[in-house]
Amino acid sequence: MDGMELWKVQVDQLKVQMEQWMEQGSEIVRQIPPIQLYVGVGVLLLTTLLLLFTRLFKGRKSNTIVLSGLSGSGKTVLFYQLRDGSSHQGTVTSMEPNEGTFVLHSEIPKKDKLKPVHLIDVPGHSRLRAKLDDFLPQAAGVVFVVDALDFLPNCRAASEYLYDILTNASVVKKKIPVLILCNKTDKVTAHTKEFINRQMEKEIDKLRVSRSAISDADISNDFTLGVPGKAFSFTQCHNKVSVAEASGLTGEVSEVEQFIRENVKS
Repeated sequence: MDGMELWKVQVDQLKVQMEQWMEQGSEIVRQIPPIQLYVGVGVLLLTTLLLLFTRLFKGRKSNTIVLSGLSGSGKTVLFYQLRDGSSHQGTVTSMEPNEGTFVLHSEIPKKDKLKPVHLIDVPGHSRLRAKLDDFLPQAAGVVFVVDALDFLPNCRAASEYLYDILTNASVVKKKIPVLILCNKTDKVTAHTKEFINRQMEKEIDKLRVSRSAISDADISNDFTLGVPGKAFSFTQCHNKVSVAEASGLTGEVSEVEQFIRENVKS
């Protein structure tokens, strides 16, 4: 028997074997009650659809950056500087979110190569902060704006607000990066980012101790911060927390632009 004949015999044997397997499979299927068969097919289809949706949404990276912070910290001026390079003649307290999708003003010359940023300026008034919960789940990053000029009188209030963001379920679970942006640093009497960083860490350390003493039923935050027995540091957070400086009025916003572009990639 030459090679060609041997190959044909092997093919014929394989066909016979496959026919036997198909017959056995058909017999098994016939023995399965219809309900179980339908359930099995349904589970298979549902699993396939879930895998497809998971891959689809994993491939879609958020382009949303949320500006947050106390009222008067300069968020709205920063919003306009990032959008069109204008301070819009100083600050106006926002009662509704400022929202827009655009390429950053400094990047306009190469806008065709860059992904637009969806920027949301959330009002800092205490009665309006609940709106922040609507935007955090979709955020690729959070910019928490601090008034570096008038920092000390507002240190505790700013730290409490930041504490609530850092213990938010979406921020922790998705490890959403947070930038503490020290604004108004063009002024001679403005505090440095190093000083603001240290003071907010100390204030949050006090907050986590006092809040941990409250009964579980009274705690509104989803997670706690820090390591038991150690002084709090932003390095202990589940997500990355960094500190930078800016001046909305003078247009010095390069560090916040860098943070945005790092988290909204083209």
